[in-house]
Amino acid sequence: MSSLLPTPPRGQDRGGNPSHRAGFSFWDGAGATLGMDKPDPYPGRKDLIDELKIFGMSSRHHIDDFMRGRIIGKIQEGRKITDVAREFDIAHSVVSRLWKSFKTTGMCSRRHGGGRVRSTTPAEDRYIVLSAKRNRRTTAQQVANQFLAASGKQISRKTVARRLRGGGLYARRPVVCVPLTRQHRTARLQWCREHHNWTEQEWACVLFSDESRFSLSSDCRRQLIWRESGTAYRPENI
Repeated sequence: MSSLLPTPPRGQDRGGNPSHRAGFSFWDGAGATLGMDKPDPYPGRKDLIDELKIFGMSSRHHIDDFMRGRIIGKIQEGRKITDVAREFDIAHSVVSRLWKSFKTTGMCSRRHGGGRVRSTTPAEDRYIVLSAKRNRRTTAQQVANQFLAASGKQISRKTVARRLRGGGLYARRPVVCVPLTRQHRTARLQWCREHHNWTEQEWACVLFSDESRFSLSSDCRRQLIWRESGTAYRPENI
């Protein structure tokens, strides 16, 4: 196991001869140096960077349009780019690119990122969500067909599904139970009140059987509904 030994003072090697090595390090006895002290290139930003890492944020950020206008105004007043960058604590290259962009385009606002333009407007998104809420058992393709008939614009079923998810609606299987009306619930409550004092001998005369499920139309377990999270047992989602 090698021991950590301090290196000789600056300007001398381990033999006492002049050396070009600078700084202070530790020698492990095998010729390797550990813990070389290097000056921090950003001594004033270390606390800020550590704080951003704690909150899961990146140290890179965009300059808003108001700050861009102030920077351009300073340069137009005759200030140097270096002085403006130092005043606003921004990299020289950032201020230089901003000034070149302003001279080329005449605008200082940030350009929007690339990507395909959305095929629907916010008003059309609300229409898609409202169509699914009116008939929660409709499919995404049926909503797309209704949207085509109403607006003359063709969209895919995947686009419909994305808009519905954006509106808080998700495709889920309906809960398996018999839809109960107000009369059904009242009758069940009355029956429970009449029989809650029955003895075991009285219940022994009752025949209990497993419940069977019959469907006169399509299999409803294969049919999905559009509903919000946490609303599985609402009457409109059963």
